[in-house]
Amino acid sequence: MLFRESAASLAQHTHVEGRISEVLAENFLHRHHHQPHPSEVRSWERSIPALANTLVEAGLGAVEVLLEYGLPLTSKRADVILAGVHPVTGEPSYVVVELKQWSEAHPEDGDPLRCRVDAYPEPVLNPIEQVRGYCDYLVSFNGALERAPESVAGVAYLHNATEFGVAGLRTVVEDHRGRMFTGEQRGALQHHLRALLAPKSGADAADVLLQGKVRPSRQLMAVAADEVRTREQFVLLDEQRLAYETVMSAVRKARRSHHKQVVVVAGGPGSGKSVIALSLLGDLYRRGVPALHATGSQSFTKTMRKVAGARKPEVQQLFRYFNSFMEAEPNDLDVLVCDEAHRLRRTSANRYTRAALRTGRPQVAELMDAARVPVFLLDQHQVVRPGEMGTVDEIREAAAAQGLECTVVRLDSQFRCGGSEAYLGWVTGLLGLEGDGPTVWEPDGKVQLLTVDSPQELEELLAARRAEGYGARMSAGYCWKWSKKITPGMTALPPDVVIGGWERPWNLFGERSLLGAPPAALWATDPAGFGQVGCVYTAQGFEYDWSGVIMGPDLVWRTDRWVVDRTASKDPVFTKATPDEDVDRLVRNTYKVLLTRGMIGTVVYSTDPETREKLRSLMPADA
Repeated sequence: MLFRESAASLAQHTHVEGRISEVLAENFLHRHHHQPHPSEVRSWERSIPALANTLVEAGLGAVEVLLEYGLPLTSKRADVILAGVHPVTGEPSYVVVELKQWSEAHPEDGDPLRCRVDAYPEPVLNPIEQVRGYCDYLVSFNGALERAPESVAGVAYLHNATEFGVAGLRTVVEDHRGRMFTGEQRGALQHHLRALLAPKSGADAADVLLQGKVRPSRQLMAVAADEVRTREQFVLLDEQRLAYETVMSAVRKARRSHHKQVVVVAGGPGSGKSVIALSLLGDLYRRGVPALHATGSQSFTKTMRKVAGARKPEVQQLFRYFNSFMEAEPNDLDVLVCDEAHRLRRTSANRYTRAALRTGRPQVAELMDAARVPVFLLDQHQVVRPGEMGTVDEIREAAAAQGLECTVVRLDSQFRCGGSEAYLGWVTGLLGLEGDGPTVWEPDGKVQLLTVDSPQELEELLAARRAEGYGARMSAGYCWKWSKKITPGMTALPPDVVIGGWERPWNLFGERSLLGAPPAALWATDPAGFGQVGCVYTAQGFEYDWSGVIMGPDLVWRTDRWVVDRTASKDPVFTKATPDEDVDRLVRNTYKVLLTRGMIGTVVYSTDPETREKLRSLMPADA
């Protein structure tokens, strides 16, 4: 949250030219460590005075106004939350307000959930649906609202718009959490707000909301069964919902006129790609639309089969691998959801592929052929193996080669790592993937970051968090050989990762549970996975509350830069034919994946003394 005062006090601020935007910009810089976008500042200058004056004229000057309220466990912010007392019940009452400067907006391609606005190059989500999503999400994740979900209402205020200019948006159903008012309806908005908020101080209600305990994120695997089999468990926000609606619009066109369209959804770790994938699959499955989910990850696919298909074998068949479509009939499916598409390979053929199928056809072309609406969800910085090629540009080029329309939706929000955009930026800067290089971590209150001096300390810290009820895992760079044979006489897994007097096994190899350890595919989701060290291939695509990361000798800090030592890597995918520059990029990407698995906190240890010293200099002890 960037600002909190009564509506009357806020109105006073807005009477001074530019004053409120200056205050918000200053608070934004302090919280996010970078300047707000000029368009956001302009929005503050124009929209906030319109709302403040509307409230004061409605006699609601005592209502508490929370500006740029950060939604829990995500980087998304609601423009405004009004906190007050309900005029009938006397209980706390909240109104989420989405402010728009639009003068007009029209449904995109006949779909009112997606809007075409002149100021934006791409369609945006209908504000009625946007504010409804914020309300639903807030109720789902703020413990103060758990027993009073009806206390939250939502309105979109398009203060510059006429009714004629946005008439096409009103075919979206309006309800308690999603209502739209234009500038012509100022009086109706005031009447609506007076029905929800009494002319009394909202300070206590605001305190209740701000002190509400954030519930743990409903992690992907824990709800997959209900997501696919019965009903949607996730609330999709903004670009997530836009991506979902873009796919559903393409599906409707495909079924109506045999239209074929490629959709790419690109975003960083924790931006909600797999949530979108499951929401799509669940909805399509319930509607009887032929659709499949595919990944290049054995761990992810097997986990989805186990969790989502626990009691319905047919559900397990919804989850396939990218190389499952070499012989698929063209457009046999309506939709193919390709999750983790950064793991696409150049071709599907491998040493087990029969000669007749070794055509050299690109894997991406096979996947595009298989469905009328192929959907690719990816993060370009998670390519960790030679031969992986899933980037936006490569998929666009493949679509163009087939003469297909390709729509790209970018996810800018962050749901993993406590919703901390600052942390994700810090990691990419630390590893030299983006930005100007390593910087000192400035705690933002969303995620915890710690560095330790030994693997024993790392494990003890994670064990303590587990004792408090949190999930935790240890992972490491691929710098130790992996014992793949377990003999009948063994009473414990062989100690693969050995650092001084500390030794632990890698996660189990294979598909069977042995000696109390889960199979590799379930390491990240089975509680028995703690105690083994996971590698990037078993951690990628998953999340857990606390993440312990061991940086091995393949990536070390020397004086003023990172040095990648390919001889320290034991990863069999790196061969003599793999160029040094590819190894350098893939090793850095590996540690980016490992450092972005934690929802609540990350603990980092390096086997190298100089690297440990560098990490200590970048992570304050109170972080």
